Amino acid sequence: MKIDFSRLSRFLSLKHWENKKKLFTKHRILKFALYTTITVVGLYTLFILFIYIGLFGKLPAKNELKSIQHPIASEVYSADSVLMGKYYIQNRQDLKSYEIPTILKEALIATEDIRFYNHSGIDLRSLARVAVKTILLRHESSGGGSTITQQLAKNLFPRKEYHFLTMPINKFREMLTAFRIEHVYTKEEILELYLNTVPFGENTYGIKSASLRYFNKNPQFLSIEEAAVLVGMLKATNYYNPHTNYDNALRRRNVVLAQMTKYGYCTPENKDSIQKLSIKLDYVPLSHNSGIAPYFREFLRQEVEKWCEKNLINENGENTCNLYTDGLKIYTTIDSRLQNYAEKAMKEHMAYVQDIFDKQWANRDIWKRNPEIEKILLKQISKENYSDEPVNREVFSWKGMSEKKLTSIDSLKYYLQFLQTGFLAMDVQTAEIKAWIGGINHKYFQYDHVLAKRQVGSTFKPLVYLSALEDGILPCDFFPNDSIVYEEYDNWLPQNADHKYGGFYSLKGALTHSVNTVSVSILLKTGFKKVISIAKKAGIESEIPEVPSLALGTADISLLEMVNAYQALANKGEYIKRKYISRIEDKNGNILYLAENKSEGEQIADEKNIEMLVEMMKNVVNNGTAASLRSKYHLYTDIAGKTGTTQNHTDGWFIGFTPSIVAGVWVGGDYQNIRFESLKYGQGAFTALPIWAKFMKSVYEDETYSYLKKDTFKISEETKQMFSCEDFREETPLEFKPLKKLREIHLFKRLFKKKKKQKELEQDN
Repeated sequence: MKIDFSRLSRFLSLKHWENKKKLFTKHRILKFALYTTITVVGLYTLFILFIYIGLFGKLPAKNELKSIQHPIASEVYSADSVLMGKYYIQNRQDLKSYEIPTILKEALIATEDIRFYNHSGIDLRSLARVAVKTILLRHESSGGGSTITQQLAKNLFPRKEYHFLTMPINKFREMLTAFRIEHVYTKEEILELYLNTVPFGENTYGIKSASLRYFNKNPQFLSIEEAAVLVGMLKATNYYNPHTNYDNALRRRNVVLAQMTKYGYCTPENKDSIQKLSIKLDYVPLSHNSGIAPYFREFLRQEVEKWCEKNLINENGENTCNLYTDGLKIYTTIDSRLQNYAEKAMKEHMAYVQDIFDKQWANRDIWKRNPEIEKILLKQISKENYSDEPVNREVFSWKGMSEKKLTSIDSLKYYLQFLQTGFLAMDVQTAEIKAWIGGINHKYFQYDHVLAKRQVGSTFKPLVYLSALEDGILPCDFFPNDSIVYEEYDNWLPQNADHKYGGFYSLKGALTHSVNTVSVSILLKTGFKKVISIAKKAGIESEIPEVPSLALGTADISLLEMVNAYQALANKGEYIKRKYISRIEDKNGNILYLAENKSEGEQIADEKNIEMLVEMMKNVVNNGTAASLRSKYHLYTDIAGKTGTTQNHTDGWFIGFTPSIVAGVWVGGDYQNIRFESLKYGQGAFTALPIWAKFMKSVYEDETYSYLKKDTFKISEETKQMFSCEDFREETPLEFKPLKKLREIHLFKRLFKKKKKQKELEQDN
């Protein structure tokens, strides 16, 4: 046997064994890598399979994807088609495909998913690009890894918590869902769905809501730079919010424009010129406290919910309507221009009145009138919000928002010292509500004074005088201005505001000068039941007490009821129940409710008597307590109305009307101790009437309503002849009849009671 020593030498050499070792190690590494890869791929496949079969939660099926539902805000519109506000959990409005402008699609695709039309929901190239460019090289403009379809899946089906596997499970769920979405919808439908669901911060969802919020326009009217701003927000809605982070939004907008240029959607020259422009926002927050007529919208919300509960029910009797998610469109009778004029008048006058009020009480404690105030206010503060220590609070003032250090009690006192107001305007012929103000600022004072019941003062007197006319008393019948003690009513003694007595007032004169003594006499002559019957026919639903002070307006009635009652007086006696909704549509435009064009009204009194009453109320404006409408505010059109001031000048009122518009104003404090000390400032002619006057001046100055200046009340020659007398006479008029008998009755009663008491005393003795 021949031995190959050279081969043996190589076999025994160290180098040989080292090479063998390297080969063996390499083989082991390759084998390990192969097994590891197989294991990872297997686990990866198994992981995806577990997700697919629903081990981590069921994936949405195709049927579910076909019937995607998301909450849509219900919208409230004015009669002139202005968006007033919304009711929502999420501020979302759906847009249709035709509303999506091409520039918006191009900006979105260039920035978020350039191969959108080429993939089936998952773009592996984009995932690789993100890994290299975005993560390693930190290029902001490289775009995201998720496709538009994946982002849609994330928007439609929010991510869930899976502990340390949360991110991978959610990512794979979104990929699989995106793949299914691509097999259910076309690319254009996916774009529409995506733009309807994507969030834009500030609880705003969908491109339509975002476009209206930030630029106050529908998406189809967006410019290229505005579209770039909104698309740029998608990367981080708060960080790139143009309202709160302008510089970040500007920088991001320019990145979007650069992407559009890169992919041929924008020329370099156009990009360069646009990038030099600033972002011009027309920001409209439309929160629940802002927007047009927030007090009215809160009233409307409750009314629509009641309507839904009654009318939108399924076969099982279940309510199928959700105002916050169903995307209803509610068209109201509010006129946005009239509403703006009313709010402007209110703010201007209430700031002025509050300044006078504050100066009057500047060095005195207004709360000393009621030492129990602390106990009363404590009941209004919850234990969680109570604090004895002064803390910084943002507070309302007519000069702007400010901060004050206040305890809980001091904070309540601070806000209670503001005078409040209510304003309501209505169309005379249709009873459609045109403007509604429930208070001075809805954010800080949410109690609605249009609905609040307060003593109405002399604004109730026209109903008393209408009862007299119905009873056959004429405008030129005279009544004594006597101070009478009504013993049968706890020795009640009505007093005139000017404390002047004697002489005789005609019926028209007594209303013109708001004479309390005569008003009470007329009420007692005509009877409580007749007055109350007319008030009820005129739509006053509040309880009306049968007491002689009713003639002075001691009944608690809302401004809403009183204005509706005056609508009947202005409308030749025909009362029509107030209207505030013209129609309601579902999200697809189907009409759910449509108001009648003309509601049948109820005649509250003879038309001739209404005609005479209106003439008497015109005299209030021409020569009486509302004469400042002529002398100070220079309103020379046909106007009728009545001022009102309650006891201790707690409430100030004015309700006036033209042949077309009736409007009422109330001013006072939420707490009755909040009032002026003197009648000079506390009367309705000072607190309430100027708001009405300023409102009407703005209306007349608007060319849209120029026809209103020509409105006149029609009066027959026969009625005119009934007013040929003065308001007041010192001596007994020859034709005086009605109250002479009434006066004798009261005199007889007093003498009879005195004799009865004298006999009782004699018997006791």
